[in-house]
Order: sequence, then C-alpha cells, then structure tokens
Amino acid sequence: MNLFRTPFFLPKFYPSLLWRVATDRKEIFLTFDDGPVPGPTEFVLEQLKLQDAKATFFCIGDNVKKYPEILKKIGENGHAIGNHTFNHLKGWSTSTPHYLANIENCKSQIENHNFQSNNLFRPPYGRITSSQIKALKNEYQIVMWDVLTHDYSKGISGANCFQGAIKATRPGSIIVFHDSLKAEKNLRFVLPKFLEHFTSQGFVFKTLLDI
Repeated sequence: MNLFRTPFFLPKFYPSLLWRVATDRKEIFLTFDDGPVPGPTEFVLEQLKLQDAKATFFCIGDNVKKYPEILKKIGENGHAIGNHTFNHLKGWSTSTPHYLANIENCKSQIENHNFQSNNLFRPPYGRITSSQIKALKNEYQIVMWDVLTHDYSKGISGANCFQGAIKATRPGSIIVFHDSLKAEKNLRFVLPKFLEHFTSQGFVFKTLLDI
C-alpha cells in the first residue's frame, strides 16, 4: 500500500524539520527532486509556466555539474533551487562528516553557476540521522514533505498516482515529485492534471522561499 500523506506522528518526532507550511490559505508548495535532467526537468518547467506556478527544485550536485544550462532555466523561470547532496546520499548509511562534505560539494556546484545558495536542504530518501540534523540545523532548513506522489514507482499507475496525490493534498502541503528519468512516465501523466485540478480550485503554487 502506498502512503501518499506523511503519517501524523513523524512531524511530532522531528519538529525542527519542515513537513508542511502552516497556512489556511489556498497555497501549495510543489517540490521536484533529483534533477536537473534533460527531458523531465524541461517538461516540468513547461507545465509550471502554463499554469503560472512556482516550485522548489532540490537538485543533485552531480546533475548540476552535468547540466548547468538546465539549472539556469530553473532560476530564470523564478523557481527556488535547493540542495539534495552531490551524489544522492542516504544519510542513514553515510557518516556525518562525509554527508556534510557532500552537501557542501552540491552547494559549491550551485554557486559556481552564479546562483546564490539558500538554506533549503532535502535529505535523499528522507533518510537523515539525528547527528546530521544537529550539524545542519543552524545553516539549513531541512525540508521533508506532507505528500509523496510515488511518481517514481513502477508499481503504481499514473491514474492511481494522480488520485492518491490529490486526495492527500491540503492547504500548505509540501508535495514531492521527481524530475528524473525513473519518474518520467508518471510525471508526464500526473503533473499537468495535478496543476489543472488545483488551479481550477483557486490554489496558488509557491516556492518554499515565499513562506
């Protein structure tokens, strides 16, 4: 069974992490992990532009290094750029010193392409240790999520992905999509419908720098 909304108790265990934006307004915070990648990221940018929607892209440093021109497009379109480590590391199986160095490497790649670093960081897989949180919390806002679309899963259809995502979404939700090749099939099916559905209901899509 795929859980689309984060279990209520996790934010209580980790209150210093950002799971959802506290608002009653019709605002949604789309995030895209694992890019920039030719194809999926450019598709996302096109769809966001069609609906005048803004989002936050948690970028992998190695992809930034490979595809700086796509990173530039993200910034030029008014979206926020966050840190997702250089090599998509799983915190639970990585030493804290190595984890921190990998994050700094990603930060350097983003800054090398004339983007001022912000304090947004998302741990790959959502896996991060208490010592890593402690080491990062003074410099970064660690961003988790309220809704996981499961767009990357081969075991879920586009239709089920879409229905699960819209049912779980509420004002202030931080939503995770993936601008990756692995998620591309479901992403292309779900994202346009997701944007249209909530735009028609009067929702506005903002970056996490707008809170």
